[in-house]
Amino acid sequence: MARITFEDLAAMDDELLDENVAEDNPEPMNEEEEERLLAHWQAVASTHHVVVPQEMAAPIQQMARQTQERQPVPFVPLSCHEKNKEILYEERVYPAGKWAYVIKGEDLYEQSISMAFMKLMRYICNENSAGRYLGMTVPILNEIQMAKNEKSFVRDILTAYYLPAEFQDKPPEPTDPDIQIVQRETVRVITRVFYGTTTEETIMQQISLLWELLGSTDDFLRETYMVAVYENPGVPGRRNEIWFIRREA
Repeated sequence: MARITFEDLAAMDDELLDENVAEDNPEPMNEEEEERLLAHWQAVASTHHVVVPQEMAAPIQQMARQTQERQPVPFVPLSCHEKNKEILYEERVYPAGKWAYVIKGEDLYEQSISMAFMKLMRYICNENSAGRYLGMTVPILNEIQMAKNEKSFVRDILTAYYLPAEFQDKPPEPTDPDIQIVQRETVRVITRVFYGTTTEETIMQQISLLWELLGSTDDFLRETYMVAVYENPGVPGRRNEIWFIRREA
């Protein structure tokens, strides 16, 4: 089963970036450089037991050229809770907006988000009705549902990409029927940063930790959580967030 994560596809290592997409050398890669880039990502992916198909070469190259241009998903900060100068968690409001999403239900969480993001990546790069690169936004969101035993995830994972401001009024249509465009309503969340890889085990640990910090409360959903992914594997201890969704009043 091919597995690749947002982090693996959304970035390239410093050496290749310096050689191929430096600001003072924005020229397109030649064939040899393109082959090296694909081989580089195939090597990175293989450490995760991932096969990167040949058709991902063009999207990878496009993302590499645009790696410094990532737009943050807009939000309004509400509060920040600290202890001993350490941020324990924050509360934010994310306004309504249009997102592109894919739902995948593979055997493992990592497989689901990997296969979903490869589809979103092709949509972002040019497999859309505009026929152009749309722009990368962060974070990518992975929405999970808890199983009835509250000890594991439901297999289906929703992976979502926020449409850049330019396309919020009229999002380009995807050519892949698995990708849907949806208007998501305003959501108020508690967020806590954590670092490293995201697996079902590490996410469950973060969910338990945040519940411990919040204490006994019914203010937040217990059946649905979100994992926000920001950074690539070239960053030591890459940044993620666990999101708890506040119930509507």
